[in-house]
Amino acid sequence: MIPAAWIRSHPLGSLCAAGLATTVLVRYGFTAAGQVVALACAVLVVLSVIDMESRRLPNRIVLPAAALVLAARVVTSPQHTAAWIGATLGAAGFFLVFALAFPGGLGMGDVKLAFLLGAMLGGAVVPAAVLGTLAGAAAAVVLLVRDGRRALGRTMPFGPFLAFGAIATALLLAP
Repeated sequence: MIPAAWIRSHPLGSLCAAGLATTVLVRYGFTAAGQVVALACAVLVVLSVIDMESRRLPNRIVLPAAALVLAARVVTSPQHTAAWIGATLGAAGFFLVFALAFPGGLGMGDVKLAFLLGAMLGGAVVPAAVLGTLAGAAAAVVLLVRDGRRALGRTMPFGPFLAFGAIATALLLAP
């Protein structure tokens, strides 16, 4: 899922992804849920690095990861299938509304990332999205204070903030 070339060219990002996945497994235990969340967190680290570098969240990583995580959730917890699918579609739908309403502020990559977050977290995607949005807002305020009016014309990647919210939520709300 994560291209080998990326791993070779981003040793620090790869180390962070592996370290975070290990931390998740320690927190959750080596359970099905732990393995799914560990994989999702590692992918979120990779996507964050890519988004910071290129302001893109590549479909070739986001979509297969979201599908794999959702499928794993449904297979390992079939009694909650409706909740997993609902959280996945609900998160993406919510972000889609904002992307369409404010096309310059939120990209379609962020909408697709919401699929992954919903599949990863289920109903806990709501606090994760709130936390990520607040973190992004705090960073925007820092840029405004630091750079003044020059900051108004800039954009910043939102994916890393959503990833932060999801990872923090996954670690804090572990079963």
